[in-house]
Amino acid sequence: MPSPFDNLLPRYDAVVIGAGLGGMTAANNLAKFGRKVLLVEHHYQLGGLATFFKRAGGHIFDISLHGFPHGMIKSTRRYWTKEISERIHQLKDVRFINPDFDVRTTFDRADFTRIMIEQFRIPAATVEAFFAHLREMNYYDNDPRTTRELFEQFFPGRPDVQRLLLEPIAYANGSTLDDPAITFGIVFSNFMSKGVFIFQGGTDTMINIMTAEMKANGVDIRRNVLVEKVVVEKDANGVRRVVGVKLRGTREGEEAEVACATVVSNANIKDTVLKLSDASSFDEAFLAQAKAVRVNTSSCQVYMGVREGESIPHIGDLVFTSEAKPFSSRELVDFHTTSRTYSVYYPDTRPHTKKPRYGIVTSVNQRWEDWAHLSDADYQTHKARVIEESFRGLEKFIPDIRSKVDHAEAATPRTVNRYVRHVGGTSFGTKFEGLKVSMGLPEQVGGLYHAGSVGIIMSGWLGTINYGVIVSAKADAYLRDPSAKPLGEAEASAGV
Repeated sequence: MPSPFDNLLPRYDAVVIGAGLGGMTAANNLAKFGRKVLLVEHHYQLGGLATFFKRAGGHIFDISLHGFPHGMIKSTRRYWTKEISERIHQLKDVRFINPDFDVRTTFDRADFTRIMIEQFRIPAATVEAFFAHLREMNYYDNDPRTTRELFEQFFPGRPDVQRLLLEPIAYANGSTLDDPAITFGIVFSNFMSKGVFIFQGGTDTMINIMTAEMKANGVDIRRNVLVEKVVVEKDANGVRRVVGVKLRGTREGEEAEVACATVVSNANIKDTVLKLSDASSFDEAFLAQAKAVRVNTSSCQVYMGVREGESIPHIGDLVFTSEAKPFSSRELVDFHTTSRTYSVYYPDTRPHTKKPRYGIVTSVNQRWEDWAHLSDADYQTHKARVIEESFRGLEKFIPDIRSKVDHAEAATPRTVNRYVRHVGGTSFGTKFEGLKVSMGLPEQVGGLYHAGSVGIIMSGWLGTINYGVIVSAKADAYLRDPSAKPLGEAEASAGV
């Protein structure tokens, strides 16, 4: 087996740690700027939490809940390829089924307005005022309100409306009623522009296109390589700057060190600050701030592969289900939650396949601490329980689903931790305060940047791509003039 370090250059302009969508976008963008870029991924597969895996029987599973805002079309066209943007299609059938209501929607602004007025009997003026308020929300505003307080302002005493508005966003970025209102407002407003979209062709097709594009632009991609340390030294003026990275092969344990002027970390921000760098690289106050950042929740998925030749009826594209009443953010992440979402993959999800195939991915939000310390026996028991509960819930829509499925398996927060190494097995990054630490990184160490999941930036695929764009613009500006003042957020975000 060839070494992952064969033909490795001794120096690159930029090293990107982790090949999630944020890392890949940053690497691709920097390469298009003419930079010499090394992208390292500890796994054999690129894509992070937006990738795929295959199983016997011809099954291909997208590992994450699919669905992102319309803005993905513009971002992929501008920063990736026209081929990707042209494959992004709207999901037309989103369902909510719970003790409070049964709703079927296209999940766009016009249809949601209609539902809130006709089905939930909310005055049209209130609905319009609410949407107008969301459009005006800005990260830079000093808004201390929680999402709960925002909802009470517009829809007092309406837990059913809270559920309608928050539940889908909780599956997108882990938001709760007690998180800052902005973590809900900006993400919900993005979705509400024109609906929910997916990449038609499956993540296997998307990652293959992205990989080819990065290689065409000159990105040096190395799989099965772990970054163990970001090397930081002080320059002649006492300024801390990135000078290189220490690498280790994950299969044979080979070691290497390369020099570089910038590092973009697509790892979790806590891992980036507290594990990849020495404490001496940061001010004490900044370290304390990083340690105080709360890790967000995670999720479990159940992957169900429908046997070749079998079919299932159309039950919706995204089906949000729950037996909980009343709705609460706490129940949504409970170890025994009854709240789960079914992403249904019909043959048109991968229209290029020779034979029509169906699949279903169930998602439930979960907490790392409920799964982290289970014994091996208990862990397997609860994985089996999650699969069984997923089948029981699905039987309400497809009574004979068990006879049609020939493969089922579950992933947990421990699975996330194993494959993407996120602290706490989080699939949603950190809470809102992580964003400030993420953006403040280059002020602590010249040339060190972060493009991972944090706060409101984590709006699924679109948020991670756009953050990769912003950070690559900052890194490129630093490479042009390391002594200049770090590029501001407004300047770096101008193209997004």
